[in-house]
Amino acid sequence: MAYQRKEKASLLKRLKDEPRRFIQVIYGPRQVGKTTMVRQIMEELDYPHHLVAADAVPAGDGLWIAQQWGNVRIRQQQQADKPFLLVIDEVQKIDNWSEQIKAEWDRDAAEGRDIRVVLLGSPRLMLQQGLTESLAGRFEATYLGHWSYKEMKDAFGLTAEEFVWFGGYPGAIALREDEDRWKSYVRDALLETSISKDILMLTRVDKPALMKRLFELGSAYSGQILSFTKIMGQLTDAGNTTTLANYLELLNDAGLLAGLEKYSPNMVRKRSSSPKFQVYNTAIMSGISGESLDTLLEDHEAWGRWVESAVGAHLINQVFKDKKLSLHYWREGNDEVDYVVEYKKRVIGLEVKSGKTGKLSGLNAFDKKFKPEKSLLIGADGIPWQEFLQMDVVDLF
Repeated sequence: MAYQRKEKASLLKRLKDEPRRFIQVIYGPRQVGKTTMVRQIMEELDYPHHLVAADAVPAGDGLWIAQQWGNVRIRQQQQADKPFLLVIDEVQKIDNWSEQIKAEWDRDAAEGRDIRVVLLGSPRLMLQQGLTESLAGRFEATYLGHWSYKEMKDAFGLTAEEFVWFGGYPGAIALREDEDRWKSYVRDALLETSISKDILMLTRVDKPALMKRLFELGSAYSGQILSFTKIMGQLTDAGNTTTLANYLELLNDAGLLAGLEKYSPNMVRKRSSSPKFQVYNTAIMSGISGESLDTLLEDHEAWGRWVESAVGAHLINQVFKDKKLSLHYWREGNDEVDYVVEYKKRVIGLEVKSGKTGKLSGLNAFDKKFKPEKSLLIGADGIPWQEFLQMDVVDLF
């Protein structure tokens, strides 16, 4: 039996046990199993369903959504005593999709038809561009993020070390015995597709080559703090720091790469800080690196960076999902704290030490200055990083 993610149960309950109330929207990065989960749900429903994908439909096709809905209405009339589920995948590809969905949904409501709707889409941009304007009050959104270590371990038997290298892409893991083939798949089918289809098709980007280069550079430096000025020195045709900051925001919305801001109770200083790059999935780092898992494990310094990035990815995926959480770093002079997690105005400092014990002056200085709820060490002499990758960060508070 295929692995079932925990979000499936609540969605199934809404579609099976509740009356037609809201459009269900499932969004998140590519290749995390959104369509698979909906297929699992459809198998357990006791009423008919229809799944269509807007992938190959021309963006300007103003009739496609109405045609799909019309077909479903005809089919639903044949069993009018039962609900009918319409699932539209990659709906954000269609121009003005939210207005069209609204018109059809409202028509069904007015005519008393029990047609239930699930929309699937990749980027968070989709939510910002359509749902909040046209469909306000008509939808519930579920974020389906990158797979955690616990999920990859339960589903595929990955060790913690394998997870740090292969990350949380379930579709690619079948290729793990052939690392070169796995890397090609990650680069071409996941990363290139995410940027070209989820960002460039939906947003105006004046310098796509620059954004791709920023993505590669930021991913290679995941876990490190770099000023935009320093980055510009490594980029040809660098534009300006505002352009780079905007591109980083787009990469963040697509669930690929974030730029963490420095922790400060003073918001102005936080905004003007240099970003600490953080991938959402360590497979991104591995996919573009010249390393292999074997060579990485032999290089303690490089391995430490991957482990720190895996911890950061674990944190940032939870932050992306839970708006009450926020994630930062802190640095002052030579003192640094890898991650600062904030939850309901409570603060925890986290330092990652994957190898031998290092100096903890950063945590001590942070403790003295901000009096956080806790200062925790992850790794040697603290919470084992293998355990931390299976924890819910809210449980720390």
